[in-house]
Amino acid sequence: MPNIKSAEKWVRQSTKRRVRNLDTKTRLKTLFKKALDQQPDSPLAREVASEFDKAAKRGSIHKNKASRKKSRLAKAQVVAAKAAAAPAKPAKRTTKKTSSKK
Repeated sequence: MPNIKSAEKWVRQSTKRRVRNLDTKTRLKTLFKKALDQQPDSPLAREVASEFDKAAKRGSIHKNKASRKKSRLAKAQVVAAKAAAAPAKPAKRTTKKTSSKK
């Protein structure tokens, strides 16, 4: 334990911040995973992007990390939308073509 009063207060503040930041990061990871599993038009993706912005504004995560996660989520949404919209491909032919020899 520190001997100086201000150092003791600093330790208390650091502990509180660490717990709050850890909680925020864990919640963001969970929301991100849930948003990836949702339908492409889900409103959860917009909510997750907002939460990342708020966390970056508070300093829980770096602003570039928030941008990177939002970008990856948007890309995943686009891929999911394309997969849902694309019709199923027909099965490939399994018979071989015979060559005609002369």
